[in-house]
Amino acid sequence: MKTPLLLAAYRLASAILGLTGPIYLYWRGKLGREDFSRRGERLGRPSLERPGGPLALLHAASAAQAAVLPPLVEKLGQLGFTVVLATGNAAAGPFHAPRLPPLLHQLAPLDVPQFMARFLDHWRPDIVLISGAEIPLNLIVESRRREIPLALVDARLSARSFLIWRKLPALVGSILGRIDLCLAQTDTDAGRFAKLGMREIQVTGYLKYDFALPPVDQYSLARLLARIGTRPVWVADGTFPGEEEIAMAAHRQLTLLFPDLLTVIVPHNPKRGFEIAQSAVKMKLTVGLRGGDRESAPLPEIYIAHTRGEAGLFYRGAGIIFAGKSLCRDGGRNPVEAASLGCAILHGPDVDDYEEIYKALDHAGGGRLVFDAETLAKQLALLFFDKAELRAMARAAAETAETLGGASNRIVMALKPYLAQAIVASRGGDA
Repeated sequence: MKTPLLLAAYRLASAILGLTGPIYLYWRGKLGREDFSRRGERLGRPSLERPGGPLALLHAASAAQAAVLPPLVEKLGQLGFTVVLATGNAAAGPFHAPRLPPLLHQLAPLDVPQFMARFLDHWRPDIVLISGAEIPLNLIVESRRREIPLALVDARLSARSFLIWRKLPALVGSILGRIDLCLAQTDTDAGRFAKLGMREIQVTGYLKYDFALPPVDQYSLARLLARIGTRPVWVADGTFPGEEEIAMAAHRQLTLLFPDLLTVIVPHNPKRGFEIAQSAVKMKLTVGLRGGDRESAPLPEIYIAHTRGEAGLFYRGAGIIFAGKSLCRDGGRNPVEAASLGCAILHGPDVDDYEEIYKALDHAGGGRLVFDAETLAKQLALLFFDKAELRAMARAAAETAETLGGASNRIVMALKPYLAQAIVASRGGDA
């Protein structure tokens, strides 16, 4: 494929800048923005060996994008693929979602031709999948030079990016022409890619709504349910500073009607547990930290979870959650796991990052809007009094989550021709 002048200039400039790559990574390491011990990976020198069999390279620029990928990784594994997850920063770091197949994590090389070439020559992927909004140009060019099938998955293109790209038709046309398939989040994204010259496009939905439910330790769940007993309970999940005080103020109002109420707080940052406990003490509430109490002891009024990974355990024990990060002007948090487990969802107005699913939840009756401690207490009181209303709301939330899910299935179906070729080629090589 003919290389336009602008793309050639970018490749030359990035190749020259790549000569200073070790210095750049050392500087970022000093600032705490890189794991300097893994700088070899950022220079295209993988720290792991390539296993046998078909291999898919899955590129995610950020930790947020990597967090939505486990359902897709799982389905690729079910087809026999080892997945190399290459993330643009260490924060996305190795993670283990439920039932994941062989998953290898590497830091993605800097977008430098020689680093990308070294990386691809080591892993020899059968297919390259680039997720999210960021498109590493040299990864695309080097993949095409090696005739590796290339697809954009969970692809999105903002209005701002579209307007910028439209001013660079030769560059954009050359890049998109090297991509075999674009699997977009929405019809709007698909339309923008089409206007820029992308040929093969399908709409597969949002991966962030296609949640793979984590397994739960049945022993821990049984012990928790036994400790809760018949007490009314709710969860303030993924809370940010200021929201814990709102949750505890609502708790104090509710104890006038429900003296044995249990409020579980799962802070976004587990390190804030002691700080939250101090606030509870100042409000004259009994408080306990999970992991710091005896499992046989009665649960206090306010119970603070030790890790974010335990949220699913408390969802199953409560049935009502307040979704944090929604009363602090910060964009909201993904409620899909709680909704999938049949929890009624209460949330504040600041949910811009997940606006679509909150609209769907509210419209179906699975979610409700609150604004402060008073409205939160009123909604909780209604659900504690009216068990039929709670069951209807929980059912609506679960049905909404199921309707919005399925993106990973649609992505794998769209990729099947390329995946089948990789599997056949791998078996031929083994033979």
